[in-house]
Amino acid sequence: MTAMVIQQGRPLKLANVLGWFSIALGLVELFAPRRVGRMVGVEGNGSLLQAYGLREFFAGVGILASRRKAPWLWARVAGDALDLATLAPGLYSIRRNRQLATGLAVAAVAVIGLLDIYSAFQAQGQR
Repeated sequence: MTAMVIQQGRPLKLANVLGWFSIALGLVELFAPRRVGRMVGVEGNGSLLQAYGLREFFAGVGILASRRKAPWLWARVAGDALDLATLAPGLYSIRRNRQLATGLAVAAVAVIGLLDIYSAFQAQGQR
């Protein structure tokens, strides 16, 4: 019985970590969109990054505040797909430093996306 409780607690713990990560990332994107854009190789539209920041922030709050975490985690997965679609053009930039920054951002989003998917599947099975 103890092993069952520990196993059930792990996905919830990961979901909460992802929730706090969403809140932190969302706030950074909201209040420093141009800096984030330069860091990931997506320069220009600060309001788009602010919108993404709002999405991240509310997904994080939803994960932490809700008993049913799965829908909020799936929202993060959808957000990851949107982030990858936004980052993709930067991979084909003629500027090498932009390609590197965007490539690293794509790798980070992909890893976090896998964690989001894992956590969403785990949370879906929880009651």
